[in-house]
Amino acid sequence: MAAERQSPLLAGVRPVDFEVLEDGKNVFASPVSALESSPSSPEPASLPAEDLSTNFNGPKPAEVMPDDDREDLFAEATEEVSLDSPERDPVLPPEPTAAITPVTPTTLVAARMELKSLTAPVIFDRSREEIEEEANGDFLDIEINVSDPEKVGDGMNAYMAYRVTTKTSLSMFNKNEFFVKRRFSDFLGLHSKLAMKYMHIGYIVPPAPEKSIVGMTKVKVGKEDSSSAEFVEKRRAALERYLQRTVKHPTLLQDPDLRQFLESSELPRAVNTQALSGAGILRMVNKAADAVNKMTIKMNESDAWFEEKQQQFENLDQQLRKLHASVEALVCRRKELSANTAAFAKSAAMLSNSEDHTALSRALSQLAEVEEKIDQLHQEQAFADFYVFSELFGDYIRLIAAVKGVFDHRMKCWQKWQDAQVTLQKKHEAEAKLQLANRPDKLQQAKDDIKEWETKVQQGEKDFEQVSKTIREEVQRFERERVKDFKTVIIKYLESLVQTEQQWRQIQYKRKKVYVCSFPTFST
Repeated sequence: MAAERQSPLLAGVRPVDFEVLEDGKNVFASPVSALESSPSSPEPASLPAEDLSTNFNGPKPAEVMPDDDREDLFAEATEEVSLDSPERDPVLPPEPTAAITPVTPTTLVAARMELKSLTAPVIFDRSREEIEEEANGDFLDIEINVSDPEKVGDGMNAYMAYRVTTKTSLSMFNKNEFFVKRRFSDFLGLHSKLAMKYMHIGYIVPPAPEKSIVGMTKVKVGKEDSSSAEFVEKRRAALERYLQRTVKHPTLLQDPDLRQFLESSELPRAVNTQALSGAGILRMVNKAADAVNKMTIKMNESDAWFEEKQQQFENLDQQLRKLHASVEALVCRRKELSANTAAFAKSAAMLSNSEDHTALSRALSQLAEVEEKIDQLHQEQAFADFYVFSELFGDYIRLIAAVKGVFDHRMKCWQKWQDAQVTLQKKHEAEAKLQLANRPDKLQQAKDDIKEWETKVQQGEKDFEQVSKTIREEVQRFERERVKDFKTVIIKYLESLVQTEQQWRQIQYKRKKVYVCSFPTFST
């Protein structure tokens, strides 16, 4: 029976080729090699696993771990960017081609990213979590696009309006596809309403993009330059990601304010969203007061899970901030390199026009063209660094701040429960004093107060347990979304690097061709 079995871990594994000495003898001669040389012996792959382990005298092959014993979050990334995968055409050509096809920013990393650029490519198999979500009815078929930023008004009263397009098959909406026009303050008003409703009960509400007084002032005064266009595009992409994360939350999607934001053509003007308004100053004061309360309130954490998660998010926040700063510096360096390359290309072109020697003039002209393509390549990679990596890190730094916010609300809920217990204890002490003083006229009122505060203590304990349960579920959902987002973005970034490498090879071939054609005497 043992001869009929075949080990699933060694099936298809080729036998190891051993090194043969000069005299023709194999120092690793073994029964396995004898069986291999015998024409009547069975194939090595059909040998039982136990026979191989006892008779094999050579080096043992690496043990193959079952898929259930390991979890490789980025296993698909290796398959996607592999240049030797037989299921895909090679990304890099076998040899450089003379033609150079410039890649525009919209084909590599579009400045205005569409929705599909934020979700996993369809060529990847769905993860187990996604299949379970769809099986449980939690798969939300809804797509949000923010596009067509348009300046409305003049002067300091001007603002940018964005087209918010929704495509969905959910029955809660009246149509399958619709759009509305919204301004930036409407997005801030939506986040304020959702945060006020859900954060204190433990739900993680995605934060809205931050305000930028300097950037918006340039747009208002009508200063048309690259920095203004970049600011508008950056804000548009951030608003799109904010809405996409919000509608992914099954509880927030059911909120009437969110549905009104997506469907209603007329929306009430959001107030108290200005950074320098009275409400804005009040928010700053409240944040400072919350920071002081966090330092003064010492919560005796009895749940090890919450203590571990808080430390985990603190460490993750610090590492993401360092990584975000590094990527921001990388983007700046790439932009500087692009600007310097463009200046070099322009100088080479001007020198070509003033050169009398025909061959040298032609070589300088072609060199200028190659440097222009290099400049374009640097710009595209800067777009990839910013819109793929830097924005993701910035978003998750703000998301982690929202996670810390729900932990703070849990601490406030615990403090409210403790205060109710302290007050109840005081009421019991007051009742005891009234009984000792023989004051029956106030004794009934004291008993009524005790009942009232007993109810508050019970409600406080119930609220604390419910908030803790909700936070556990929200943190688990946040972790699943974080892994999927980072996996998708890392794969996208690696693909952009592969495409950049392909373009670099083509440019290097073009450079060499320019040199050989212009100076054939020195090419040898």
